Amino acid sequence: MNYATQHHIGNYHNWRTATAKEVTPTVGRVRQLVTKTKGCKRSTERQTQISTDNNVANGFLKCTFLPKLKETKTVQACRKFDKTERDFFQSLSKLAEHYGIIPMQTNQFPYPYNMALALWDMEEKLKQRVLNWEEIRLVQDSNRTYFISEEKYNTGTTLYYIPIEPLYQMLHDPKRKKNAQLLISVCSYLYHIADIPYFRQEDSYLYWMYEMHKDWVERDDETEETEVYNREFAKTELIGDSIEQKLFNRINLKVFQQRLNAFKSLDMFDYDCWQMACNAFALYTEYPQASIFRNAPINEDLESEEDETEIIGMEKYISFISHTKGWLYESIADSINNEFNEYGAMQEPTICKRFDGSKIITTNLDFENRLFALLNDICNLLYNYETTSK
Repeated sequence: MNYATQHHIGNYHNWRTATAKEVTPTVGRVRQLVTKTKGCKRSTERQTQISTDNNVANGFLKCTFLPKLKETKTVQACRKFDKTERDFFQSLSKLAEHYGIIPMQTNQFPYPYNMALALWDMEEKLKQRVLNWEEIRLVQDSNRTYFISEEKYNTGTTLYYIPIEPLYQMLHDPKRKKNAQLLISVCSYLYHIADIPYFRQEDSYLYWMYEMHKDWVERDDETEETEVYNREFAKTELIGDSIEQKLFNRINLKVFQQRLNAFKSLDMFDYDCWQMACNAFALYTEYPQASIFRNAPINEDLESEEDETEIIGMEKYISFISHTKGWLYESIADSINNEFNEYGAMQEPTICKRFDGSKIITTNLDFENRLFALLNDICNLLYNYETTSK
């Protein structure tokens, strides 16, 4: 079971990174549309029965039918530019070389069908062979036509909230103290290097959520449960501050490998802790300065502030949290879900590569693939932890 919490977001649409200002609106994909045949009146007479030769039938079944093209305004507009076809295939060649793909030869087909067919072929191959590939866009500015390829890590509708209360309990569990120390190093890496927000930091999204719910309790009329609620908030703040002090100490990063090497697995829980810590240490070693927000899309259009407020930022669904169980979490989760339903898009790690003759960036989303898997693992492990102390 995945305990990185699943939540549905209303009217969900994929977030798109903005292209540079000097680029005119996207030409769009050259679509392959199937034209409809005209309706025919059915004859009441039975057709003459004809048997085809077996070889002909077999040949028919072996045929590959290529997509038909219906000329759209996009394709018709391309006719206005003499360089369009040449630029198209030059850019497509660079894109294919970058991803190690052999494109279909379409020289024998007339313009613009050759472009539509080449684009269809490239999209199919990218979809099958390139992890995290999202789409390619054909862009045209005043001087040239070229492709932009977009790669994106799809987070789905998951809240990556790491509960720290189980870690606090683990530190006070004699049988699991070594596990806790190892996980402190993991969480210290996530806190300092991966830059995961912490719910006790005043500029974090969850800090505001906790404060809002605390304010609601204080404003409500006192009941028998008010004292229970206040104690829960006090415990959340106490444990949160205590764990943050430990994570803040960078000595946990210096002794990370030492703790890994000294750790002994006696049961499956031990092994899961050790394996997850190994994955975290490998990330720390290979990407010693990489933040989870390194490929967060940036809205370059300063005039679209209204659109920006309709996007769920990554800092809102990735964070340390007190716990992912109990009435307080359920109440906060409901508020978050209600708020997210008001948004129209979700910010996710995205890389855009331009094939316009300039230097092509070679970065990928390997770090994000592994980091989000790590977040999922630590959320599951801490959610399922049961103390052995009596």
